[in-house]
Amino acid sequence: MRKLDFERLEGIIDYKFKDKSLLRNAFTHKTYAFEARNPVEYNDRLEFLGDSILGFVVTEQLYKANKYFSEGELTRRRSTLVNNSFLAEKAEELGLGGFLLLGKGESKLEGDKNPTNLANVLEALIGAVYLDSDLNTARSFILRNLFDEKSVF
Repeated sequence: MRKLDFERLEGIIDYKFKDKSLLRNAFTHKTYAFEARNPVEYNDRLEFLGDSILGFVVTEQLYKANKYFSEGELTRRRSTLVNNSFLAEKAEELGLGGFLLLGKGESKLEGDKNPTNLANVLEALIGAVYLDSDLNTARSFILRNLFDEKSVF
């Protein structure tokens, strides 16, 4: 079984996990899990959770920063900040693809560069940070790693 360089990854994302199994789970693609000798959890469930947390945090920030925007304007703005293209770009900037645990076939197809896989691993990572800590820490993680001070909020 491939070993993740937890220390290096935690340095990149500026978050130290208490429960390293959450970190491993966030970076385990289903193709890797299906090829493992023993049952291995993969990142789909964490991705589901992270997607919701990301959506909430972005919605909250937009609501606070744009007092006079209508619901439609807020919705349009949010959709540009939580779409797969944006998330894949941020995951690539962080170098998350290099930590993905992929099955042999997915590796041959360069799954570590696949925009869907990159967006998914970032959402799973958000879910893992939330479970390892709390909403405020997950919020800080999202704002620090995905958005800059001159963000489009």
